[in-house]
Amino acid sequence: MSSPIVNIVSGRATRYLAEKIAACYGTRLGYVNVSTFSDGEFQPSFEETIRGNEMFIIQSTFAPSDNLFELLLMIDAAKRASATKINAVIPYFGYARQDRKDKPRVPIASKLIANLLCAAGIDRVVTMDLHADQIQGFFDVPVDHLYGSTMFVPYLKNLGLSNLTMSSPDTGGTRRAVAYAKFLNSDLVICYKQRAKANVVEKLTVIGEVENKDVVLVDDIIDTAGTICKAAEMLIEKGASSVRAIATHPILSGKALERLEKSPISEIIVSDTLPLKQECSKVTVLSSAHLFADVIGRVHNYESISTHFKFNPIL
Repeated sequence: MSSPIVNIVSGRATRYLAEKIAACYGTRLGYVNVSTFSDGEFQPSFEETIRGNEMFIIQSTFAPSDNLFELLLMIDAAKRASATKINAVIPYFGYARQDRKDKPRVPIASKLIANLLCAAGIDRVVTMDLHADQIQGFFDVPVDHLYGSTMFVPYLKNLGLSNLTMSSPDTGGTRRAVAYAKFLNSDLVICYKQRAKANVVEKLTVIGEVENKDVVLVDDIIDTAGTICKAAEMLIEKGASSVRAIATHPILSGKALERLEKSPISEIIVSDTLPLKQECSKVTVLSSAHLFADVIGRVHNYESISTHFKFNPIL
């Protein structure tokens, strides 16, 4: 019996990345048409047969929620069109910050979305740099959790910074910064922040010496950029020679790009899991297409993907 044909398709929100992934894999992107009714309701349809094929549906679930719902509808359509396997490739898993009840009477949105995806009919999830690792356990199907360090570590090495020091803009990302520091054999400092309310930083301090150091702040996302800009200002005040930032997912909402342009951060290194809303002279985008294309091939051929975790010795 021959192996199922691989179909790589995309929702509208992540088509820019899906086209690159398909090209890296050596195929074309599948034909998907999305019809929109006058009231805003939409309906995706596959414009070619997918019966018996293995589907890789690529869509990040960032705002608005239509992106998530479009992914769910595509999964349902693939299941009803008799696809053999349905893999959801979610470069950026939205709502990942709502992974627990941090106060009474709030939802655990990450778990709800996992339930919705499983109910729709997925067989596997491929994603990158979840905000919280435990989200993998919210799914009742296998989750391939990739790390942006596969792209970022070689880039950092090529910079040749003599006094490289890794840091995190807050204590929540300490494990990530520790992993980078351990692999790169660099120093480590920790920024500690206190929030007055969501997206508003009240106080920020640093633990460790940064004088004459080239500091790289590591995080999974940059949203409003308030924390990372304040951290950079503080590090420069403490005597750091330079400050760079790494973030896998460039949400960059509100005045984020304006803040980054005015900040002392010399370079912001991000991936293309999210589309940039506008150009920024300080932003360097590294493509994740080769990584996702390779993993798609390995998943299809039942091969190990553990080689992609070599930059994450403790994660």
